Amino acid sequence: MHACTELLNKANTYAEQHFTEVVLGEEFLSLGVEQVCSLISSDKLTIASEEKVFEAVIAWVNYDKDVRQELMARLMEHVRLPLLSKEYLVQRVEEEILVKNSSACKDYLIEAMKYHLLPLEQRALMKTTRTKLRTPACLPKLMVVVGGQAPKAIRSVECYDFKEERWHQVAELPSRRCRAGVVYMNGLVFAVGGFNGSLRVRTVDSYDPVKDQWTSVANMQDRRSTLGAAVLNGLLYAVGGFDGSTGLSSVEAYNMKTNEWFHVAPMNTRRSSVGVGVVGGMLYSVGGYDGASRQCLSTVECYNYNSNEWTYVAEMSTRRSGAGVGVLNNLMYAVGGHDGPLVRKSVEVYDPTINTWKQVAEMNMCRRNAGVSAVNGLLYVIGGDDGSCNLATVEYYNPTTDKWTVVSSCMSIGRSYAGVTVIDKPL
Repeated sequence: MHACTELLNKANTYAEQHFTEVVLGEEFLSLGVEQVCSLISSDKLTIASEEKVFEAVIAWVNYDKDVRQELMARLMEHVRLPLLSKEYLVQRVEEEILVKNSSACKDYLIEAMKYHLLPLEQRALMKTTRTKLRTPACLPKLMVVVGGQAPKAIRSVECYDFKEERWHQVAELPSRRCRAGVVYMNGLVFAVGGFNGSLRVRTVDSYDPVKDQWTSVANMQDRRSTLGAAVLNGLLYAVGGFDGSTGLSSVEAYNMKTNEWFHVAPMNTRRSSVGVGVVGGMLYSVGGYDGASRQCLSTVECYNYNSNEWTYVAEMSTRRSGAGVGVLNNLMYAVGGHDGPLVRKSVEVYDPTINTWKQVAEMNMCRRNAGVSAVNGLLYVIGGDDGSCNLATVEYYNPTTDKWTVVSSCMSIGRSYAGVTVIDKPL
Protein backbone atom coordinates (compact mmCIF):
# COMPACT_ATOMS: atom_id res chain seq x y z
CA MET A 1 0.00 0.00 0.00
CA HIS A 2 2.81 2.37 0.95
CA ALA A 3 4.37 2.36 -2.54
CA CYS A 4 0.96 3.06 -4.06
CA THR A 5 0.36 6.07 -1.78
CA GLU A 6 3.81 7.40 -2.55
CA LEU A 7 3.13 7.13 -6.28
CA LEU A 8 -0.17 8.96 -5.87
CA ASN A 9 1.56 11.74 -3.89
CA LYS A 10 4.20 12.03 -6.60
CA ALA A 11 1.50 12.25 -9.28
CA ASN A 12 -0.34 14.93 -7.29
CA THR A 13 2.83 16.95 -6.77
CA TYR A 14 3.62 16.70 -10.47
CA ALA A 15 0.11 17.89 -11.37
CA GLU A 16 0.40 20.84 -8.95
CA GLN A 17 3.78 21.90 -10.27
CA HIS A 18 2.90 21.44 -13.96
CA PHE A 19 -0.77 22.44 -13.78
CA THR A 20 -0.67 24.53 -16.97
CA GLU A 21 0.54 21.58 -19.08
CA VAL A 22 -1.45 18.88 -17.25
CA VAL A 23 -4.82 20.56 -17.89
CA LEU A 24 -4.23 20.50 -21.66
CA GLY A 25 -4.28 16.69 -21.69
CA GLU A 26 -7.01 14.12 -22.11
CA GLU A 27 -6.21 12.62 -18.68
CA PHE A 28 -7.25 15.83 -16.91
CA LEU A 29 -10.52 16.06 -18.87
CA SER A 30 -11.32 12.47 -17.89
CA LEU A 31 -10.84 13.01 -14.13
CA GLY A 32 -13.82 12.79 -11.78
CA VAL A 33 -15.21 15.91 -10.09
CA GLU A 34 -13.65 14.98 -6.71
CA GLN A 35 -10.18 14.74 -8.25
CA VAL A 36 -10.56 18.05 -10.08
CA CYS A 37 -11.77 19.79 -6.89
CA SER A 38 -8.88 18.30 -4.95
CA LEU A 39 -6.36 19.56 -7.52
CA ILE A 40 -7.71 23.09 -7.99
CA SER A 41 -8.20 23.67 -4.26
CA SER A 42 -4.49 23.08 -3.61
CA ASP A 43 -2.51 26.05 -2.28
CA LYS A 44 0.52 24.68 -4.06
CA LEU A 45 -0.66 25.06 -7.67
CA THR A 46 2.14 26.57 -9.73
CA ILE A 47 0.39 28.95 -12.13
CA ALA A 48 1.20 32.29 -13.73
CA SER A 49 -2.33 33.47 -13.03
CA GLU A 50 -5.62 32.23 -11.57
CA GLU A 51 -7.00 32.53 -15.13
CA LYS A 52 -5.46 29.09 -15.76
CA VAL A 53 -7.65 27.54 -13.06
CA PHE A 54 -10.83 29.16 -14.36
CA GLU A 55 -10.07 28.10 -17.95
CA ALA A 56 -9.31 24.55 -16.77
CA VAL A 57 -12.70 24.32 -15.02
CA ILE A 58 -14.53 25.58 -18.11
CA ALA A 59 -12.66 23.12 -20.35
CA TRP A 60 -13.42 20.22 -17.99
CA VAL A 61 -17.15 21.05 -17.82
CA ASN A 62 -17.44 21.60 -21.59
CA TYR A 63 -15.79 18.24 -22.25
CA ASP A 64 -19.03 16.55 -21.17
CA LYS A 65 -21.31 19.51 -20.80
CA ASP A 66 -24.72 17.88 -20.43
CA VAL A 67 -23.57 15.82 -17.47
CA ARG A 68 -21.10 18.25 -15.93
CA GLN A 69 -22.71 21.67 -16.11
CA GLU A 70 -24.60 21.12 -12.85
CA LEU A 71 -21.20 20.62 -11.13
CA MET A 72 -20.12 24.20 -11.98
CA ALA A 73 -20.84 25.62 -8.52
CA ARG A 74 -18.91 22.83 -6.77
CA LEU A 75 -15.89 23.57 -8.93
CA MET A 76 -16.14 27.37 -8.82
CA GLU A 77 -16.00 27.25 -5.02
CA HIS A 78 -12.28 26.46 -5.46
CA VAL A 79 -11.47 29.03 -8.17
CA ARG A 80 -9.98 32.11 -6.52
CA LEU A 81 -11.93 34.66 -8.54
CA PRO A 82 -10.94 37.62 -6.32
CA LEU A 83 -7.33 37.09 -7.47
CA LEU A 84 -8.27 37.76 -11.12
CA SER A 85 -8.08 41.21 -12.73
CA LYS A 86 -11.27 43.29 -12.95
CA GLU A 87 -10.98 43.24 -16.76
CA TYR A 88 -10.85 39.46 -16.86
CA LEU A 89 -13.79 39.14 -14.44
CA VAL A 90 -15.95 41.47 -16.54
CA GLN A 91 -14.84 40.44 -20.02
CA ARG A 92 -14.38 36.70 -19.55
CA VAL A 93 -15.91 35.28 -16.35
CA GLU A 94 -19.14 37.28 -16.39
CA GLU A 95 -19.66 36.55 -20.10
CA GLU A 96 -19.17 32.79 -19.65
CA ILE A 97 -22.50 31.06 -20.26
CA LEU A 98 -21.76 28.36 -17.65
CA VAL A 99 -21.39 31.08 -15.02
CA LYS A 100 -24.53 32.91 -16.19
CA ASN A 101 -26.56 29.73 -15.80
CA SER A 102 -25.66 29.18 -12.15
CA SER A 103 -26.81 31.46 -9.35
CA ALA A 104 -24.11 30.11 -6.99
CA CYS A 105 -21.44 31.00 -9.57
CA LYS A 106 -22.88 34.49 -9.84
CA ASP A 107 -22.50 34.81 -6.06
CA TYR A 108 -18.81 33.92 -6.37
CA LEU A 109 -18.48 36.56 -9.09
CA ILE A 110 -20.15 39.19 -6.86
CA GLU A 111 -17.75 38.27 -4.05
CA ALA A 112 -14.82 38.87 -6.41
CA MET A 113 -16.22 42.21 -7.61
CA LYS A 114 -16.74 43.31 -4.00
CA TYR A 115 -13.15 42.41 -3.25
CA HIS A 116 -11.98 44.71 -6.05
CA LEU A 117 -14.14 47.58 -4.78
CA LEU A 118 -12.67 47.48 -1.28
CA PRO A 119 -9.63 49.55 -0.36
CA LEU A 120 -6.49 47.48 0.23
CA GLU A 121 -6.63 47.54 4.03
CA GLN A 122 -10.21 46.23 4.04
CA ARG A 123 -9.43 43.45 1.58
CA ALA A 124 -7.28 41.83 4.24
CA LEU A 125 -10.37 41.47 6.44
CA MET A 126 -12.30 39.67 3.71
CA LYS A 127 -11.01 36.21 4.47
CA THR A 128 -12.31 33.32 2.41
CA THR A 129 -10.45 30.42 0.85
CA ARG A 130 -10.84 32.30 -2.44
CA THR A 131 -8.99 35.46 -1.41
CA LYS A 132 -5.93 33.54 -0.21
CA LEU A 133 -2.89 33.74 -2.48
CA ARG A 134 -1.58 30.41 -3.70
CA THR A 135 1.89 29.58 -2.41
CA PRO A 136 3.47 27.13 -4.84
CA ALA A 137 6.52 25.21 -3.70
CA CYS A 138 9.31 27.11 -5.38
CA LEU A 139 10.81 24.93 -8.07
CA PRO A 140 14.50 25.59 -8.63
CA LYS A 141 14.95 27.93 -11.58
CA LEU A 142 17.44 28.31 -14.40
CA MET A 143 18.01 31.41 -16.49
CA VAL A 144 18.54 30.49 -20.15
CA VAL A 145 20.48 32.86 -22.43
CA VAL A 146 20.04 32.06 -26.10
CA GLY A 147 22.42 33.12 -28.88
CA GLY A 148 23.23 36.78 -29.28
CA GLN A 149 25.91 38.82 -30.93
CA ALA A 150 29.53 38.35 -29.86
CA PRO A 151 30.40 40.20 -32.20
CA LYS A 152 28.55 38.14 -34.83
CA ALA A 153 25.52 35.90 -34.35
CA ILE A 154 26.33 32.77 -32.30
CA ARG A 155 24.76 29.39 -31.56
CA SER A 156 25.86 29.13 -27.93
CA VAL A 157 23.19 28.73 -25.22
CA GLU A 158 24.09 28.96 -21.56
CA CYS A 159 22.16 28.60 -18.31
CA TYR A 160 22.58 30.26 -14.94
CA ASP A 161 21.72 28.07 -11.97
CA PHE A 162 20.45 30.38 -9.20
CA LYS A 163 21.09 27.83 -6.47
CA GLU A 164 24.62 26.94 -7.55
CA GLU A 165 25.33 30.54 -8.66
CA ARG A 166 27.15 29.39 -11.76
CA TRP A 167 26.82 29.21 -15.55
CA HIS A 168 26.89 26.08 -17.73
CA GLN A 169 26.49 25.44 -21.46
CA VAL A 170 23.55 23.45 -22.85
CA ALA A 171 22.69 22.23 -26.37
CA GLU A 172 23.57 24.78 -29.05
CA LEU A 173 21.00 26.36 -31.35
CA PRO A 174 20.59 24.52 -34.70
CA SER A 175 21.77 27.71 -36.46
CA ARG A 176 23.27 31.04 -35.47
CA ARG A 177 20.79 33.52 -34.07
CA CYS A 178 20.84 36.95 -32.48
CA ARG A 179 18.20 39.69 -32.08
CA ALA A 180 15.60 36.92 -31.65
CA GLY A 181 12.59 36.86 -29.32
CA VAL A 182 12.83 34.23 -26.58
CA VAL A 183 10.04 32.98 -24.28
CA TYR A 184 9.21 30.00 -22.06
CA MET A 185 5.81 28.42 -22.77
CA ASN A 186 4.35 25.06 -21.74
CA GLY A 187 7.69 23.73 -20.57
CA LEU A 188 9.59 24.68 -23.76
CA VAL A 189 11.87 27.58 -24.68
CA PHE A 190 11.07 29.22 -28.03
CA ALA A 191 13.61 31.23 -30.03
CA VAL A 192 11.69 33.32 -32.56
CA GLY A 193 13.09 35.03 -35.66
CA GLY A 194 16.20 37.19 -35.40
CA PHE A 195 19.32 37.57 -37.53
CA ASN A 196 21.65 34.71 -38.51
CA GLY A 197 24.65 36.84 -39.49
CA SER A 198 23.44 37.55 -43.01
CA LEU A 199 19.64 37.39 -43.12
CA ARG A 200 16.62 38.29 -41.04
CA VAL A 201 14.77 35.01 -40.48
CA ARG A 202 11.23 33.71 -40.01
CA THR A 203 12.37 30.44 -38.45
CA VAL A 204 11.43 29.36 -34.92
CA ASP A 205 13.23 26.75 -32.81
CA SER A 206 11.99 25.21 -29.58
CA TYR A 207 14.18 23.77 -26.81
CA ASP A 208 13.14 20.94 -24.50
CA PRO A 209 15.13 21.31 -21.25
CA VAL A 210 14.38 17.73 -20.19
CA LYS A 211 15.81 16.23 -23.41
CA ASP A 212 18.38 19.07 -23.85
CA GLN A 213 17.52 19.32 -27.52
CA TRP A 214 16.27 21.86 -30.07
CA THR A 215 13.65 21.20 -32.77
CA SER A 216 12.12 23.47 -35.41
CA VAL A 217 8.47 24.48 -35.36
CA ALA A 218 6.38 26.43 -37.90
CA ASN A 219 7.92 29.56 -39.42
CA MET A 220 6.45 32.98 -38.78
CA GLN A 221 4.70 34.67 -41.71
CA ASP A 222 7.13 37.65 -41.64
CA ARG A 223 10.89 37.88 -41.26
CA ARG A 224 11.67 39.73 -38.03
CA SER A 225 14.77 40.64 -36.07
CA THR A 226 14.93 42.90 -32.95
CA LEU A 227 11.32 41.88 -32.31
CA GLY A 228 9.55 41.59 -28.97
CA ALA A 229 8.18 38.19 -27.91
CA ALA A 230 5.77 37.39 -25.09
CA VAL A 231 3.14 34.87 -23.99
CA LEU A 232 -0.46 35.96 -23.45
CA ASN A 233 -3.45 33.65 -22.92
CA GLY A 234 -1.50 30.58 -24.05
CA LEU A 235 -0.38 32.15 -27.36
CA LEU A 236 3.12 33.28 -28.27
CA TYR A 237 3.20 36.80 -29.74
CA ALA A 238 5.91 38.16 -32.06
CA VAL A 239 5.74 41.95 -32.06
CA GLY A 240 7.26 44.42 -34.52
CA GLY A 241 10.97 44.17 -35.38
CA PHE A 242 12.92 44.77 -38.59
CA ASP A 243 12.65 42.69 -41.77
CA GLY A 244 15.86 43.87 -43.46
CA SER A 245 14.38 46.89 -45.16
CA THR A 246 11.76 48.40 -42.87
CA GLY A 247 10.61 48.58 -39.26
CA LEU A 248 7.42 46.58 -38.67
CA SER A 249 4.16 47.44 -36.97
CA SER A 250 2.74 43.97 -37.70
CA VAL A 251 2.15 41.43 -34.93
CA GLU A 252 1.57 37.69 -35.21
CA ALA A 253 0.65 34.96 -32.75
CA TYR A 254 1.59 31.29 -32.57
CA ASN A 255 -0.81 28.58 -31.48
CA MET A 256 1.18 25.65 -30.15
CA LYS A 257 -1.72 23.20 -30.44
CA THR A 258 -2.12 23.77 -34.18
CA ASN A 259 1.54 24.75 -34.85
CA GLU A 260 0.35 27.81 -36.80
CA TRP A 261 1.13 31.54 -36.89
CA PHE A 262 -1.57 34.12 -37.65
CA HIS A 263 -1.59 37.92 -37.78
CA VAL A 264 -3.45 39.99 -35.20
CA ALA A 265 -4.07 43.76 -35.22
CA PRO A 266 -0.88 45.74 -36.00
CA MET A 267 0.51 48.37 -33.64
CA ASN A 268 -0.11 52.07 -34.28
CA THR A 269 3.65 52.61 -34.74
CA ARG A 270 6.43 50.74 -36.51
CA ARG A 271 8.79 49.50 -33.82
CA SER A 272 12.11 47.74 -34.30
CA SER A 273 14.33 47.10 -31.23
CA VAL A 274 11.10 46.99 -29.22
CA GLY A 275 10.67 45.66 -25.68
CA VAL A 276 7.49 43.85 -24.67
CA GLY A 277 5.90 42.81 -21.38
CA VAL A 278 2.64 41.25 -20.22
CA VAL A 279 1.03 42.67 -17.09
CA GLY A 280 -2.59 42.51 -15.90
CA GLY A 281 -3.59 40.34 -18.86
CA MET A 282 -2.43 42.97 -21.40
CA LEU A 283 0.54 42.99 -23.77
CA TYR A 284 2.65 46.16 -23.86
CA SER A 285 5.11 47.37 -26.54
CA VAL A 286 7.69 49.71 -25.11
CA GLY A 287 9.76 52.24 -27.08
CA GLY A 288 11.91 51.00 -29.96
CA TYR A 289 12.87 52.73 -33.19
CA ASP A 290 10.48 54.02 -35.83
CA GLY A 291 12.19 53.84 -39.24
CA ALA A 292 9.52 56.13 -40.71
CA SER A 293 10.27 59.07 -38.42
CA ARG A 294 13.89 57.93 -37.78
CA GLN A 295 13.31 58.45 -34.09
CA CYS A 296 13.94 56.41 -30.98
CA LEU A 297 10.55 56.21 -29.27
CA SER A 298 9.26 57.03 -25.81
CA THR A 299 5.71 55.93 -26.67
CA VAL A 300 4.14 52.77 -25.29
CA GLU A 301 1.09 50.91 -26.57
CA CYS A 302 -1.05 48.19 -25.14
CA TYR A 303 -2.77 45.25 -26.84
CA ASN A 304 -6.15 44.03 -25.65
CA TYR A 305 -6.63 40.38 -26.52
CA ASN A 306 -10.43 40.52 -26.29
CA SER A 307 -10.95 43.49 -28.59
CA ASN A 308 -7.85 42.83 -30.78
CA GLU A 309 -6.88 46.52 -30.50
CA TRP A 310 -3.75 48.51 -29.69
CA THR A 311 -4.07 51.75 -27.71
CA TYR A 312 -1.44 54.20 -26.51
CA VAL A 313 -0.81 54.43 -22.77
CA ALA A 314 1.39 56.85 -20.80
CA GLU A 315 4.77 57.61 -22.41
CA MET A 316 8.10 56.96 -20.75
CA SER A 317 10.08 59.94 -19.51
CA THR A 318 12.81 59.26 -22.10
CA ARG A 319 13.19 57.77 -25.56
CA ARG A 320 14.43 54.19 -25.38
CA SER A 321 15.31 51.91 -28.27
CA GLY A 322 16.71 48.48 -27.35
CA ALA A 323 15.44 48.76 -23.76
CA GLY A 324 15.12 45.60 -21.71
CA VAL A 325 11.58 45.05 -20.45
CA GLY A 326 10.64 42.89 -17.47
CA VAL A 327 7.58 42.43 -15.27
CA LEU A 328 7.83 42.02 -11.50
CA ASN A 329 5.00 42.24 -8.94
CA ASN A 330 2.52 43.49 -11.57
CA LEU A 331 4.79 46.39 -12.50
CA MET A 332 6.64 46.72 -15.82
CA TYR A 333 10.24 47.91 -15.94
CA ALA A 334 12.00 49.56 -18.90
CA VAL A 335 15.73 49.16 -18.41
CA GLY A 336 18.50 51.03 -20.26
CA GLY A 337 18.29 51.26 -24.04
CA HIS A 338 19.55 54.18 -26.09
CA ASP A 339 18.51 57.41 -27.78
CA GLY A 340 20.77 57.89 -30.79
CA PRO A 341 24.38 57.53 -29.61
CA LEU A 342 23.51 57.90 -25.91
CA VAL A 343 23.31 54.54 -24.07
CA ARG A 344 21.29 54.73 -20.86
CA LYS A 345 21.71 53.26 -17.41
CA SER A 346 18.42 54.78 -16.20
CA VAL A 347 15.41 52.61 -15.37
CA GLU A 348 11.73 53.46 -15.11
CA VAL A 349 8.72 51.47 -13.97
CA TYR A 350 5.11 51.49 -15.19
CA ASP A 351 2.12 50.85 -12.96
CA PRO A 352 -0.84 49.85 -15.18
CA THR A 353 -3.41 50.47 -12.43
CA ILE A 354 -2.61 54.21 -12.46
CA ASN A 355 -1.10 54.48 -15.97
CA THR A 356 2.09 56.24 -14.86
CA TRP A 357 5.85 55.78 -15.19
CA LYS A 358 8.32 56.67 -12.45
CA GLN A 359 12.10 56.55 -12.17
CA VAL A 360 13.86 54.01 -9.97
CA ALA A 361 17.56 53.52 -9.16
CA GLU A 362 20.00 53.43 -12.11
CA MET A 363 21.89 50.28 -13.10
CA ASN A 364 25.62 50.03 -12.40
CA MET A 365 26.32 50.03 -16.15
CA CYS A 366 24.87 51.58 -19.29
CA ARG A 367 23.20 48.82 -21.29
CA ARG A 368 21.16 48.49 -24.45
CA ASN A 369 19.93 45.30 -26.15
CA ALA A 370 20.20 43.44 -22.84
CA GLY A 371 18.01 40.53 -21.75
CA VAL A 372 15.69 40.97 -18.76
CA SER A 373 14.03 38.35 -16.55
CA ALA A 374 12.18 38.44 -13.26
CA VAL A 375 12.79 35.60 -10.82
CA ASN A 376 12.39 35.10 -7.07
CA GLY A 377 11.28 38.70 -6.51
CA LEU A 378 14.30 40.21 -8.31
CA LEU A 379 14.72 41.70 -11.79
CA TYR A 380 17.81 40.42 -13.64
CA VAL A 381 19.45 42.25 -16.54
CA ILE A 382 21.80 40.15 -18.66
CA GLY A 383 24.55 41.31 -21.01
CA GLY A 384 23.80 43.89 -23.68
CA ASP A 385 26.31 46.43 -24.92
CA ASP A 386 27.39 49.83 -23.60
CA GLY A 387 27.85 51.44 -27.01
CA SER A 388 31.41 50.22 -27.49
CA CYS A 389 31.61 46.59 -26.32
CA ASN A 390 29.44 43.60 -25.47
CA LEU A 391 28.90 42.84 -21.79
CA ALA A 392 29.19 39.48 -20.02
CA THR A 393 27.98 40.91 -16.72
CA VAL A 394 24.62 40.41 -15.04
CA GLU A 395 23.02 42.63 -12.41
CA TYR A 396 19.75 42.47 -10.51
CA TYR A 397 17.34 44.99 -9.05
CA ASN A 398 15.69 44.53 -5.68
CA PRO A 399 12.44 46.57 -5.56
CA THR A 400 12.34 46.43 -1.75
CA THR A 401 15.68 48.21 -1.35
CA ASP A 402 15.65 50.07 -4.73
CA LYS A 403 19.23 48.85 -5.34
CA TRP A 404 21.13 47.19 -8.19
CA THR A 405 23.71 44.47 -7.43
CA VAL A 406 26.19 42.93 -9.87
CA VAL A 407 26.17 39.10 -9.88
CA SER A 408 29.63 37.70 -9.10
CA SER A 409 29.56 35.11 -11.87
CA CYS A 410 29.67 36.38 -15.50
CA MET A 411 28.59 34.66 -18.71
CA SER A 412 31.29 32.83 -20.67
CA ILE A 413 31.25 35.60 -23.30
CA GLY A 414 29.93 39.12 -23.77
CA ARG A 415 26.54 38.97 -25.52
CA SER A 416 24.38 41.70 -26.92
CA TYR A 417 20.93 40.97 -28.42
CA ALA A 418 20.68 37.58 -26.68
CA GLY A 419 17.27 36.19 -25.78
CA VAL A 420 16.68 35.43 -22.10
CA THR A 421 14.03 33.53 -20.19
CA VAL A 422 13.65 31.71 -16.87
CA ILE A 423 12.64 28.03 -16.76
CA ASP A 424 12.00 25.36 -14.16
CA LYS A 425 15.15 23.32 -13.65
CA PRO A 426 14.63 19.83 -15.12
CA LEU A 427 14.53 17.39 -12.20
